[in-house]
Order: sequence, then C-alpha cells, then structure tokens
Amino acid sequence: MNRLLFLFLFLSNSTFAQQSVKLIIDSYPEKKGDTLFLAGNFNMWNPGDKDYRFNAGPGSPTLQIRLEKGNYEFKVTRGNWQTVEEHKDFSPMSNRKMAILSDTVIHLSIGAWADDKPGGNALVTHTASPQVHIMDTAFNMPQLNRHRRIWIYLPKGYGQTKKKYPVLYMHDGQNVFDAATSYSGEWGVDEFLDTLKANCRQAIVVAIDNGLNKRMNEYNPWEFMNFGKGEGDAYIDFLVNTLKPYIDAHYRTLPNRKNTSIAGSSMGGLISLYTVIKYPKVFGSAGVFSPAFWTASGIDSTVIADGGKLKSKLFFYAGGKEGETMIPDMLRIEKEIRRESRTPIKQVLDKEAKHNEAAWRKYFPEYYKWVFCK
Repeated sequence: MNRLLFLFLFLSNSTFAQQSVKLIIDSYPEKKGDTLFLAGNFNMWNPGDKDYRFNAGPGSPTLQIRLEKGNYEFKVTRGNWQTVEEHKDFSPMSNRKMAILSDTVIHLSIGAWADDKPGGNALVTHTASPQVHIMDTAFNMPQLNRHRRIWIYLPKGYGQTKKKYPVLYMHDGQNVFDAATSYSGEWGVDEFLDTLKANCRQAIVVAIDNGLNKRMNEYNPWEFMNFGKGEGDAYIDFLVNTLKPYIDAHYRTLPNRKNTSIAGSSMGGLISLYTVIKYPKVFGSAGVFSPAFWTASGIDSTVIADGGKLKSKLFFYAGGKEGETMIPDMLRIEKEIRRESRTPIKQVLDKEAKHNEAAWRKYFPEYYKWVFCK
C-alpha cells in the first residue's frame, strides 16, 4: 500500500507541476489541406510531431499542451522545415519565445510560409562560396530506401592540380554552407576553408542533408520517445558502404582513416561519435558538437563495450546554456571513453553559448585546426 500511495502521489505531483499552455493562431496564410505543427525545444524541434499538431476544425487553429515551468523557444511549421513560418516580407524570423510560469494562453499571427516565397529561395541571399556544389539532388540511400541531396566543397585549385585531399563528412547539410537553405543559420564551413592559413591542409567536405521528419531516426541508433525505431546503424552503413566509396571513386581523396573525419551537432554530434565507435578503421577523427546523448539510451553501454577499439581523435564541444544535462552528459561520456581508451580527446566548453549554429560556427575552426592543421 505504501508503494501504491507513493506512486499515486508522485504521478499526481508530476501532473500538477505541468502548466496548461493553449496556443491560438489568429491569422495566417491559409493553404487548403495543410496541417500546422508546433516545433520547439520541448519536442526536439521536430517539425512534424503529431503530438504537437494544431486542430483542423472550424475556427482558429488551436493546440493545447502541457509544459513544466520554464523558458521555451518554438516556431510553427506545416510539417517540415521548408514550410516554416516567416515574416510577411519572407525574411527568416528568430525563434519565438515563451516563459511559462502558470496556465497560459498564447495568441499567434503568422506572416508568411517559407515555401510561398516568390521565386523560391531566389530572393534569399545565397552565401555558399563558388567552391560549393550540389553533387546530387537525390543521391540513393539503399540502406534506408530513400534519396537525399548531397553537397560537396572542393578546395580552391582542385581543378588545376592532381593533388589528393582528406575528406570531412558532415550531417544536416542544409545548414553547413548556405544561409538560403538553412532553417536556423549556417556553419560557414566554406568561408572558413576559403581563408585557411598555409599551415592547414585543405579538405573536401561532403554534407548530407538531414531527412526532415526522419532526422531523429536516422541520427539515432536507438528508439527514442515517440519518434519510432532508430535508424542510425542503417544511416552510418550508408555513409561507409555507399557514400564514401562513391566519393573516393569520383574525387581525388586520401581515403585512409587518418584523412577521413566526421562531424555534426546535437543529433549529428551523437551519430558522429557512434560512427567512429562502430567504424574506427574508417574514420580517424570526429567533431562531436553539443551531442544529444539524452536521446541515446544505449550510448553508455556502447562506449563500455566498444570504446576500447577507439583510436580516433575526438573533439567535444558543449555550451552552458543548452540545458541542464548537456555538459554533465558529455563529461560522463568523455570520462567513460578515457577509461576504455587512450584515444586523443580535446574538450571545449563555453558557459555562455546556446544550442545553435552560431555557436557551432564559432568553434568549428578549433575542431578543424586540431584535426587538419599542424
């Protein structure tokens, strides 16, 4: 009886600790048949989360959710990041913010949808340098039975020499080079590489677009919450056995592990670490930025079981304003790796940094220089 009473009180308190949040969209550009969704830091920024879908009945779209007290950021989409809300003039808008202290009603007005922009992204300033190319708009991913856009950065002078280059593979390709395709800012990888000093080796960079609604599956080897089965093993199988062989066959690369690196942020940071653990003979280094270890139920057991095989250089980065668990989670995994392996590790912490591309852009050069420079 005592256990039952404790459980009842615990569940009751947990329920009462959450606040009712009602969001009402008073005005928006209506598109017949579309469904509106809420994406934010309370649902891993999933743009098509069925649990955060606005009602489709008559009247203003309405969504009722429950959140613990705290500060949140969010945006409204029509199911993916290509259809995210924007200002009336189609300029990208910053994340909306809400401070939840009690039961709350929030009224929203949406100026425009990104995909309604006249001429598409033609009115958005493209920031990709001339060294960036679309390798394929629909590269086959047989392990996942999908297709994906692939970007490639070729160093200056690539076409005028027979030189071979190391290769860096990056996730969330939409955000790596071009502000016009990003949904939350770009890393500026091309701008950094275009201005490299002489003591640094130039690298080919291959950036794979994320799978929009499949991002949480493809970048996670384990099932997490309501996102369904993890597809991380199939995704890295694609990287190792389909994409890398293609790149090595069609471009002048240095294909050995020492000259092959992988990097990403958040879920991309998680899958980057998992990749070098599972394929230590393929990847010689990894940039693990703000890794979403809280989504990975098996990361500790994987490190303990396979960490001894690690010989890859690991760069870990985290910001102090990315949530209470970000830095402790990362430090725990680092400690486990150090216990199992002597692999080189570099750690960077920024107590003032948030979970965004601006922070990853700032610290990308430190990772790159540690891996590719003298």
